[in-house]
Amino acid sequence: MGQLLVIEWMKLKNYRAFWILLCIYIATIFGGNYIIYRIQEVIYAERQAKGIATMLLGNPPYAFPTVWQAVSHVSSWLLFIPALIMIMAVTNEYSFKTHRQNIIDGFTRRQFITAKIMIATGLALLSVVVVIITAMIFGIMQGGASFSFEGFSYIGYFFLQAMSYIMVALLMGILFKRGGLAIGVFFAYALVLEQILVLILNRYVNYFGRYLPLESTDMQIPFPHIQRVMNKLLDNTPNLTAIFVVSLLYLASYLFIVVKKFETDDL
Repeated sequence: MGQLLVIEWMKLKNYRAFWILLCIYIATIFGGNYIIYRIQEVIYAERQAKGIATMLLGNPPYAFPTVWQAVSHVSSWLLFIPALIMIMAVTNEYSFKTHRQNIIDGFTRRQFITAKIMIATGLALLSVVVVIITAMIFGIMQGGASFSFEGFSYIGYFFLQAMSYIMVALLMGILFKRGGLAIGVFFAYALVLEQILVLILNRYVNYFGRYLPLESTDMQIPFPHIQRVMNKLLDNTPNLTAIFVVSLLYLASYLFIVVKKFETDDL
């Protein structure tokens, strides 16, 4: 296992695009949350406005304990960046034929694809670490309530969401093999096709759209206070337990398909 990680590291350490995208990702997690944090400060700025906002929405979202949920939600909009990194990492193997060379050098197909799954997990874990640090920084900056781990479960939901997005990207890379095509299909599905299906199914099939692959993970991390207000307006509260189970089943299916596809595919 250690040897697999060493080889993957050797492939990535001199890959400039990987480091550029990774740095952009880390910077935009902090930057994106800072923008929302500043907007929140404007809303809660004046004493009278703060009283009205608190009455309607609750405590500031970037205060403890809701900061875990707020940072996880905002950061989830940026998960397309590690997904892009994952697609590039796997499709480069096909472009430069290094996947064949690894197999010739003695690795089994299972070992090769396991290494890619480990990279996907590493990207998800890195995302979680950055989100935790960012949440702690903004929670302390906000002041008010003392440090609290209440609501920390949203970090776990974020990890599931990150793994889902990155594994879908890995699946696209394995299925289509070419970087441009895999990236195009991933973004077309994640940003357009699934959103259209969500709207149609939510309207005509009793909100079934919330059980689609990426939407099921998105539903688990609403922005603080907003989802509660929407549920009251629509008189419709989602079954989060069912959605969580469905998300796990989707993730297991991504893993199964990726492994089986690579093991049986023509190299």
